[in-house]
Amino acid sequence: MKLAGVLPYARSLLQSSVEPGDIVVDATAGNGHDTLFLANLVGETGTVISCDIQAEAIRATKNRIEAAGLESRVSLFNQGHQSLNTISLFNKAPIKAAIFNLGYLPKGDKSITTNGNTTIVAIEQLLERIVPQGLIILVIYHGHPEGKVEKDEVMSYLQTIPQEEAHIASYGFINQRNAPPFVVAIEKR
Repeated sequence: MKLAGVLPYARSLLQSSVEPGDIVVDATAGNGHDTLFLANLVGETGTVISCDIQAEAIRATKNRIEAAGLESRVSLFNQGHQSLNTISLFNKAPIKAAIFNLGYLPKGDKSITTNGNTTIVAIEQLLERIVPQGLIILVIYHGHPEGKVEKDEVMSYLQTIPQEEAHIASYGFINQRNAPPFVVAIEKR
């Protein structure tokens, strides 16, 4: 297949934006895959702010980062992404990019999910701190009841952002079964 899947596409966007020395955010640490990817992109002089509301996710991310020997590049926070603005590093330096994987922790408790209200708050905080041409990537999993609600809330909110403030685009497969995930990219102007 020549078309990139949603996760490779999201990563290609990050790769085109993030440089060594940047400060970036993984707003949903999950099992640590995006945190590790970002830690490699920011290099020895950059930092990944990685947060998750679930202690299990923070442990998994910490283990993955330590196994790669990149713990000096990552600051982990066991808190929801709606509280990014309580992290001192988040407030001290310009943010270059952020990624969210919305939904529930893979192989975790499926009753614990992200939700539209907290995701919107986090996006608003990021839009305040992100540099011009910085990216916010949302990978939206909506194949479960809470995911459908979150998708609708987030998409409705994104449509209210003036085009003078951000370019917003989506990427996904429209002919796949079972509510396939899709990517929304927000580029601050």
